[in-house]
Amino acid sequence: MTEYRTLGRTGLKVSPLCLGAMMFGWWGESDPGESSRIIDRALDSGINFIDTADVYSQGQSDEFVGQALAKSGKRDDVVLATKCHGVMGEGPNQRGNSRRWIFQAVENSLRRLGTDWIDLYQIHRPDPGTDIDETLGALTDLVRQGKVRYIGSSTFPAHRMVEAQWASERRSLERFVCEQPPYSPLVRGIEADVLPVAEKYGMGVIVWSPLAGGWLSGRYRKDQAQPQTRRAERLPQRYDMTLEVNQRKLDAVEQLALLAEEAGITLVELALAFTIRHRAVTSAIIGPRTMEHLDSQLAATEVRLTDDVLDRIDEIVPPGVTLNRADAGWEPPELSEPALRRRR
Repeated sequence: MTEYRTLGRTGLKVSPLCLGAMMFGWWGESDPGESSRIIDRALDSGINFIDTADVYSQGQSDEFVGQALAKSGKRDDVVLATKCHGVMGEGPNQRGNSRRWIFQAVENSLRRLGTDWIDLYQIHRPDPGTDIDETLGALTDLVRQGKVRYIGSSTFPAHRMVEAQWASERRSLERFVCEQPPYSPLVRGIEADVLPVAEKYGMGVIVWSPLAGGWLSGRYRKDQAQPQTRRAERLPQRYDMTLEVNQRKLDAVEQLALLAEEAGITLVELALAFTIRHRAVTSAIIGPRTMEHLDSQLAATEVRLTDDVLDRIDEIVPPGVTLNRADAGWEPPELSEPALRRRR
């Protein structure tokens, strides 16, 4: 892997595959030694970009990444990204996007990661109860203190991305230099708005779940029993096969698997090559739990899908379509809370 891409307008160069650390810790690989070996293998392959979050295994992912980088001595070679927003304690202020929590969360991540600075600090999800000016003001102070180099958003809808850019300009605050949305051949909703907005504002795009939460790993096929995973237990709407939307996903997977076979590549390679081929996408986050998972994904950077193959993918899942809305990663409260749709 020798190609590096510029993250938005920052001048920062990152690899087209980013090593996601969600599976390091008790959520996945609980052995720090094996996690360290996977990280070393990724870095040796040319990946220079690692993404984690405080909420992954309640901080253990941060710790495993920090230990691995300290052991390898490659901290200065790595673009290190982490995130805050998720629930990290029982108290009502140990979560969200407030100044109070962001200041505490960044100190916690710096300590766990064993570093003096974070290259990219991202807000993991929107927080409708917090003014974006409050969030950007706190992040701006962290940049000026030297604790954070760049700031970004994750799973923000397009209108909130625009709101944040306008707030930064209006108040002369640091701006989000990138967005981290879900994207795969099964989850294409961001093509309609998020990706065009990112291009409009010169934002980098780091996509998560390019294998659609495992659906495009080869483990979900009609002729075999569906795997029972912790993720499926936590997110049943995305995996419950009694739901018609998930049956549609399974049908699409079968067609995509056949297409990959005809193209002489694996389904994993097809999915990853598809995501990083989009002109607005800077990097795709891979989340291996084992060395085998990692090795099966690294070759995707050498695959270039032809226009004919891309046209076939468009026929299977049309551009801008997400087959299951639950795969979008975040639902506005206006959709989930009836009171917000009814006049009192």
